[in-house]
Amino acid sequence: MKILNIKKQKNKYQITLDNNEKISINEHALINTNILYKKNITNKQLNQIKEENSFYDNYDKVLKMINRKIRSQYEIEKFLLKNEVSNQEKIINKLKELNLINDELFAESFTNDKINLTLDGPYKIKKQLEDNHIDNLYINQALSNFTQDKIDQKIEKIIQKKLKTNNDTSYIFKQKTSMYLSNLGYNSSDIYNHLNNIQIDNSKLEKQMEKIYNKLKIKYDGYTLQNKLKQKLYSKGFTTEEINNFIQKTVH
Repeated sequence: MKILNIKKQKNKYQITLDNNEKISINEHALINTNILYKKNITNKQLNQIKEENSFYDNYDKVLKMINRKIRSQYEIEKFLLKNEVSNQEKIINKLKELNLINDELFAESFTNDKINLTLDGPYKIKKQLEDNHIDNLYINQALSNFTQDKIDQKIEKIIQKKLKTNNDTSYIFKQKTSMYLSNLGYNSSDIYNHLNNIQIDNSKLEKQMEKIYNKLKIKYDGYTLQNKLKQKLYSKGFTTEEINNFIQKTVH
């Protein structure tokens, strides 16, 4: 067979053979297979050209994916498998040669982004890196950037933000916030140390207690009123100390 024409088409080339077959070929494959105008090629060479073209088409797809953001080897392998790409091992090896697959660099970049751009704590970040099949050595190296000072600053920032809109009792607030921080991946002892020192705005809580009290005193009085009030306030998450102080000050 003879190549009759080679025509540029956007980011590819169209090759026309003397049997009227037209092949769209990647630029890299065109160069690597040394395709020339009016050159004679065998069926074996044609198959090699098609195979090389398939490789570079798939390789370019992975490059586009990597260009959007750095990827782990596991993510790339999963992408290749999902898209049923051939020559997967060859693509992986080429990317490694060019340092476009580097799990150590991925771990560091991923962790720094999580520290700087999200509320995620160290345990959650570690789990996400493990899900990407990152070596423990790289995980530990990357997480060393998440110092205790940064952890404390994040926890405190989250707590203070939640306090601004809090309408819960101290007990309920601490329960909810502790669960929230735990789900974000923070250590239980760090969570406890920060929550143990918070101060709840008692004026908001007293207003809630007064509202409940005023509603109950319409129906009840004396000992019954106190019992009903205690039951209701307990169910709302008020502590025994808070309830007794309120009753002592308010109920006569």
